Amino acid sequence: MTDFTPDNSPEFAELAKQKIADFNAQHWDASKREALGLKRVADNGELLAALAGRTFGNWFYLESFWLAETERGKGIGSAMLAQAEAIAKARGCRYVVLDTLDFQAKPFYQRFGYQVAWVQQDYPFAGGAKYFMTKAL
Repeated sequence: MTDFTPDNSPEFAELAKQKIADFNAQHWDASKREALGLKRVADNGELLAALAGRTFGNWFYLESFWLAETERGKGIGSAMLAQAEAIAKARGCRYVVLDTLDFQAKPFYQRFGYQVAWVQQDYPFAGGAKYFMTKAL
């Protein structure tokens, strides 16, 4: 029987990610992975909108996209998404992938041509869903 030691620390999680990155580096040049972030900040320094992800090869992974309640419905999210897509396309990306929960922004993304590629049912609990969406640029 093999013994395993529990380690739920952030440091261990980061080490595990680094081990995978080291292995992947033997198969592709990960140095071409590039962060893509956009923000909107109020005059007082308050964050009003944030978009963060990364580009790599043919893909833009849109990891986080948030707008303050006061900024919604003004076209800011649409403009921010369009700018991020343009940056990704200029970097050579051909596709975008993202995920959104059932109570988040699925209809918003669908308006811009994103399609549901896969649904993780009962996430995180019964009745919920996470939608994995893609779009060709």
